[in-house]
Amino acid sequence: MFMFQGPFAKQALNIIGNVVSNYIPQPVPPKTTYAVSKSNESEEERQFRRVFQQIAGDDMEVSPQELCNILNKVVSKHDDLKTDGFSLESCRGMVAVMDSDSTGKLGFDEFKYLWNNVKRWQCIYKQFDSDRSGAISADELPAALRAAGFDLNEEVVKLITRRYSDENGNIDFDNFICCLVRMDAMIRAFKALDKNNTGTIRANLPEWLQLTMYS
Repeated sequence: MFMFQGPFAKQALNIIGNVVSNYIPQPVPPKTTYAVSKSNESEEERQFRRVFQQIAGDDMEVSPQELCNILNKVVSKHDDLKTDGFSLESCRGMVAVMDSDSTGKLGFDEFKYLWNNVKRWQCIYKQFDSDRSGAISADELPAALRAAGFDLNEEVVKLITRRYSDENGNIDFDNFICCLVRMDAMIRAFKALDKNNTGTIRANLPEWLQLTMYS
């Protein structure tokens, strides 16, 4: 079994444990057959499914390329969002952390979960871009993360800034979304492994590699 050890590891686990205990992610709906899902849908959900069918095509799953296309089509209509656009690599990463059955694509429920989060996080991004620069600055980031449900300490916020910001410490829209998608998914994975809610996990090497490499 793989287990974190040493002073740095204990500190990291404390950070992770605090984040996990404070964040309550919405569960990804279990996959159901098309007939069952359709029979229980509201009119709004039926409309969303029609949009999904247009994006996904004949295989009824959204590939990283298809996700990239639709996200960039949407953000291109928002001049108030600073972004270089979603790259194919960033969309591969988002699909990977959302892909519960390891098909390399997103089914309807997975895509709907992601899309609803992106819409919610877009509203938060605009709300906390207080200087209307189109980006989230290092000063604006902690409050934006808290609004998204991530109550992080200063050390973690600095790590996120270092990983996702430009040379001026500003995080543009695509990087903000990629960061939150990954954090949401990793916390859900951590909670699934922390069955006794202790704030620590044990995993063998294959489990650890599956968790960290396909994400």
